[in-house]
This record gives sequence, C-alpha cells and structure tokens, in this order.
Amino acid sequence: MTAPLRRTRVHQPTHRLIASRYPTVGVFDDLTRDPEDIKIAILLESATNDRLSLLSRRLALLPNEEIAQGNGATLVMAAFLHAHETGGRFTDHRLGAWYASLDVETAIAETVYHSERRLRLSEKGFPNTMQIRQLIASVDGAHVDIRGAQKTRPALYDAQDYTASRAWGVSLRWPQEGAGADGILYDSVRRKGGVNVCVYRPSLVRLPITQGAHYEYKWDQNGAVNVVELRDVGV
Repeated sequence: MTAPLRRTRVHQPTHRLIASRYPTVGVFDDLTRDPEDIKIAILLESATNDRLSLLSRRLALLPNEEIAQGNGATLVMAAFLHAHETGGRFTDHRLGAWYASLDVETAIAETVYHSERRLRLSEKGFPNTMQIRQLIASVDGAHVDIRGAQKTRPALYDAQDYTASRAWGVSLRWPQEGAGADGILYDSVRRKGGVNVCVYRPSLVRLPITQGAHYEYKWDQNGAVNVVELRDVGV
C-alpha cells in the first residue's frame, strides 16, 4: 500500500525572477473585465496569431475562477500560459505553473542555471548579458511536500532528466479521480538548503505582486557568470 502524501501549507512570500523585458501591465490586470470577456478577447486575437492560439488553448484548461485579475495578474498568468514546450520539472507542455523559491538567493541560482543551459545550446551563447527582475508574491495552499526525499525518491530530484518528475507532477495535477493538488514543495538541486515551490493554481498566488530588485547576469566568453544587483532602475 502506497504511503499517503505529506502535505504542508505554504503561506508565505515567494521569489520569482523573470526577464526584465516583460510588460508591467497587461490584459489580466484590468479589474473591470469579466473572465469570459478576457477569454473572448484572446480567442478573437488568436485567430490571426499562432502564438496566441496556443495561449487560448492553455487558457481553456483553467476554470474562470482561476483567471487572475488585478495588479500583477498578467505576470501570474504568464507563468501558466507561457509554458515551455517541453515542460518543467513537475509540469508538461500543456500548462505552466508558478515556479518560485522561498528566498531570492535560491531563485538566482535556479535562473542562472537554466539561463546558462540555454545559452550553452546556442552557437553564440557567450559572452552574454541578461537583465532580470524580482517578483515577490505570497502563495497559499496545501502543497505536496517532498523535501528531504532525495534518497527515497531520487528520480524526482534528477538534476538533468525531468521525465519521471514531470509524469509524477502531472498525475498530481490532473488525477484520474478527485481534485488535483495545489502544488509541490521541494528542495532545490541548484542551491543547497534552498526550497522551491511549484504552484498549480493561479488563484493561490496572492495579488498584488511586489516588484523587487533588478539583477544583471553577465557571462564572459568562457561562460563564467557574475551576478550584480542593479541600483536606481526604473520600474
């Protein structure tokens, strides 16, 4: 008999780092819109835009009550709708999640690793510079807690291959019976002692989102990175 999954309520700020080119205002920030109106607007625009067509298919996977609205809502929805085509550690291509860390140092370690990995796959990856901004948002929910399970469930913590963890996460998010999990709480494999969260429901990411610091990741021609906090950067 399989042991029941441990669930821990996560009710605290999280740190998510994104490219600073992201917009600060978007369609989901409009407090006056009805969720159905938002869906219709995206469907109309997607008729001539392949990228938006993909977004509309992902949006259809979310019930109306999961469509965030308000200050910073576009940033929340982007995490779910702009999913990577191969998925993430606990998500597949169909729908993203709010991947974040419980401290900014871990968020930096995570984003540096994934950004550098993409650059190494590019013919002109280095030298390179990237500006990043910090989003701080509280989350709430009873998350499946697998902290400390690196030895008992090593496949979920594989540093490179997400095949097993992705399948496991998808089964939690969309079980054959019953309601899906709120998300997953897990140890970072990029920074010892760091903790990450994967939130499956936009409604569990509390608005408003606080704009945090700006950072610059600068790689030299050999791929060595230097991370600095930028001062006096307009938002």
